[in-house]
Amino acid sequence: IGGVFFKADDPENLYNWYEKHLGIRREDGYVGFRWRDADDPQEEGLTAWSIFRKQSDYFSPSVSPMMINYRVEDLDGRLEALKADGVTIDPTREDYDYGRFAWIMDPEGNKIELWEPPRGRKE
Repeated sequence: IGGVFFKADDPENLYNWYEKHLGIRREDGYVGFRWRDADDPQEEGLTAWSIFRKQSDYFSPSVSPMMINYRVEDLDGRLEALKADGVTIDPTREDYDYGRFAWIMDPEGNKIELWEPPRGRKE
């Protein structure tokens, strides 16, 4: 899992609550849980955990208050296979130095974020 995202009425207050009660500390606007790859302990990965304003449209068109980000290899190939299976695919793509992103919808209308980290970097 690349990330877990959910909405809140007061994200700042909720971040503070999680930090105080569970020690989950935010840096650069989100929480990053770092881990090591089981097959290659030299490779470090990251799972993002972030709280969005309830009014955020980042999850649209889903009405779900949460979204999960899944790490994938070969984003383009995965999207082609999903398209062939009739999965609803958002045409938006975003590319950053930390990876490529695309979005799909599951049969219940939940938006899912797909993330392909840069090759040779398993963040």
